[in-house]
Amino acid sequence: MPTLNDIRSTFLGYFDRNDHRVVESSPLVPRNDPTLMFTNSGMVQFKNLFTGVEKRDYVRATSSQKCVRAGGKHNDLDNVGYTARHHTFFEMMGNFSFGDYFKDEAIHFAWELLTRDFGLDKSKLLVTVYHTDDEAANIWKKVAGLPDDRIIRIATDDNFWSMGATGPCGPCSEIFYDHGPEIWGGPPGSAEEDGDRFIEIWNLVFMQNERFEDGTQRDLDMQSIDTGMGLERIGALLQGKHDNYDTDVMRALIEASAHATNTDADGPGNVHHRVIADHLRSTSFLMADGVMPSNEGRGYVLRRIMRRAMRHAHLLGAKDPVMYRLVPSLVAQMGQAFPELGRAQGMIEESLRLEETRFKQTLDRGLGLLDEALQGLDADADLPGETAFKLYDTFGFPLDLTQDALREKGRGVDTAGFDAAMAEQKAKARAAWSGSGEAADADIWYDIAEASGVTDFLGYDTETAEAQIVALVQEGGMVSRADKGETVQIVLNQTPFYAESGGQVGDSGTLTCEGGTARITDTRRVAGVFIHFAEVTEGALTKGASAQLQVDHGRRSAIRANHSATHLLHEALRETLGDHVAQRGSLNADDRLRFDFSHTKALTADELARVEADVNRYIRQNAPVETRIMTPDEARELGAQALFGEKYGDEVRVVSMGRQDGSGKGADKRTYSIELCGGTHVAQTGDIGLFVLLGDAASSAGVRRIEALTGEAALRHLGGHSKALTELAGALKVRPDDAQARVRALMDERRALVNEVAQLRRELAMAGGAGQGSEAQVEQIGGTQFLAQVLSGVSGKDLPGLVDEHKARLGSGAVLLIADTGGKAAVAAGVTDDKTGEISAVDLVRAAVAELGGKGGGGRPDMAQGGGADASNSDAAIEAARNLLKG
Repeated sequence: MPTLNDIRSTFLGYFDRNDHRVVESSPLVPRNDPTLMFTNSGMVQFKNLFTGVEKRDYVRATSSQKCVRAGGKHNDLDNVGYTARHHTFFEMMGNFSFGDYFKDEAIHFAWELLTRDFGLDKSKLLVTVYHTDDEAANIWKKVAGLPDDRIIRIATDDNFWSMGATGPCGPCSEIFYDHGPEIWGGPPGSAEEDGDRFIEIWNLVFMQNERFEDGTQRDLDMQSIDTGMGLERIGALLQGKHDNYDTDVMRALIEASAHATNTDADGPGNVHHRVIADHLRSTSFLMADGVMPSNEGRGYVLRRIMRRAMRHAHLLGAKDPVMYRLVPSLVAQMGQAFPELGRAQGMIEESLRLEETRFKQTLDRGLGLLDEALQGLDADADLPGETAFKLYDTFGFPLDLTQDALREKGRGVDTAGFDAAMAEQKAKARAAWSGSGEAADADIWYDIAEASGVTDFLGYDTETAEAQIVALVQEGGMVSRADKGETVQIVLNQTPFYAESGGQVGDSGTLTCEGGTARITDTRRVAGVFIHFAEVTEGALTKGASAQLQVDHGRRSAIRANHSATHLLHEALRETLGDHVAQRGSLNADDRLRFDFSHTKALTADELARVEADVNRYIRQNAPVETRIMTPDEARELGAQALFGEKYGDEVRVVSMGRQDGSGKGADKRTYSIELCGGTHVAQTGDIGLFVLLGDAASSAGVRRIEALTGEAALRHLGGHSKALTELAGALKVRPDDAQARVRALMDERRALVNEVAQLRRELAMAGGAGQGSEAQVEQIGGTQFLAQVLSGVSGKDLPGLVDEHKARLGSGAVLLIADTGGKAAVAAGVTDDKTGEISAVDLVRAAVAELGGKGGGGRPDMAQGGGADASNSDAAIEAARNLLKG
């Protein structure tokens, strides 16, 4: 019996031998189709090839694409576990032609693979074609020898595919297998077609037309082939089963669930095991592709799937978390074909364990409250919407789990009442938010959030994506178009652009759509809506258009490096200065980082050197940077550092980096840095490259600020220093290593010469030497000796010493000295002790300063100083002092 792995290999091998490129499955989060929540078919990754937007070096391809249908238009969640063929996760095998072969070859490949390589009984096969597609019907007759009664013509959209209301489209041909008359059901197109006798196993899409708005069609210039065959469905057939859950992979996961819960795989809890097995695959693959549980968008759908499986484990009697214990079984079954599962195994296990641990508390409480709410209702009455909303809003019990639990009791929920209660709560939240002091135009972003939902952020995992323009805003109002040269704020349904938050600046880059191109200069977020500030550089942008997004990779890389270095810096400061260090603000830009932290004094040179060395040591370690989602309490228990002033919800993103031996903080003793952070980071600490401190300074009372550089900016900084040192050494005629000692010697020599010159100037001034200004004259004014002199070549700081020497020579009296310092005046006055009762040196200075264009002056009665802006009035200043002495 072939395994699913064998069947996948046979399929891909067959088309490989027929000149098809074997293409790896694309991620479950589509990067090239903004209308899809998850990749739901094999053609998604090839969409741009079919439309001609993209060219590759092959025109034939084959793949086994992982798919999820659990949200939006394609949502099979509620049927999973209760039917034979519904899944949230499945593999879609397909072969594709991009303008190469068409119907003849596609039908030949399908028939040969099914009947020869897979060995299916030809008599059990029949096909459908679109009712007007005579060409396909004739090919089936020629290639397969099928009679008319086994070529069923279908006139509905079941056999006509289209990419949208307009654009590429074409007829389909589906291949069915007849399980025999003992199973109820009729052929496709009959009244009994929903039975299980005839099962579709393969769909061939002939992409041959282009449809226009008026409904007319023309033949495509590049006619193509897109096919899809579910691995689980064909696997059940080839393994002789009539239920996808009886295939080898699903059976192994069901038995692992039974073993983990100590229950019978085929007993009364069989449906629970089926749900767990299916949901284990979808949740694990989604997390491996970067989706993490959250309360919005894709993360919410993931959480919904997780919690649905966890509730079924609860119904099996499991008291402890179960899902994470099943991940090794999944990796054993599918890890070879999808190595990303193995690479992410540890993260998947931990996320499942933490989610289930938290959810069991919510589940136990919610089910108890639900039972209480049902006691007062009639036996067949639906649960009131207000009650369901209270369970959701107050106790965290989601609506879908309430519906799932009531389904088993034969009850429903008044969803209209639930929606009304939700709308009322949103209205209250909006009123409170609008009055919270946000920007004046913030209402428009709330309108957009209500109409189109919040923006789904993809930027943790990619820097490119395709999105849909859901709104264009200019001058506070919505517009439908923005033309070249105009600035505009763009809202998208999903984006890889990080919005400014937590100290990290917003991303920039480009947006390209069919009608135009824009340069995105900044990204911010309000009310969950990402606002892309842009200038239209070519053509025009229109609301509703699909757009290709490209984050500026170089700038994002530099920002990431600075943000990760900030985390290492924070911990290095704590290690060096003490646990009192806490973040008080930060800036993570592309050209530098800035970090404010609580500390009362400047860092010494040794402390700065130690911090810089510590950060660089962990950069060289090249340790992985790991991200986990958990509750704030769990993060604090782990020892995570929180951002000052940031508000956290019921979940946080924890970023860890660096490994050390036994001296880490918190519960994880070997992790160097653990912080709550929503920003983007490097994959390995080595990606930071280099860290250089520029120094620290006071930011505010009790807060210091450090600025630093990383990567190329740090290298340029050090290169500039090296060049300057080399040039300095050349000027000093010494080796660079000796430049420091030579400069110190020159500084000592200069200091000695300056002191010698100052001393000589003081001596000359006292002696009245040439070049020192006016000659000192002693005069008698009102019974007091008064010496006044204007000096040049003497600094203001030399005046007090000269005043003291003149006072000593006088023995009794007053001295006024004015130094001409390049047009400005410095003034000093002194009064001997026997005269301070009659005359104040402060009064003398103030009288002189007033004539020199200055104000005030101060000191003691025996010694005072001041200054003025105009030394040319020195004679008038001396005269003012004389007048003061005259009384």
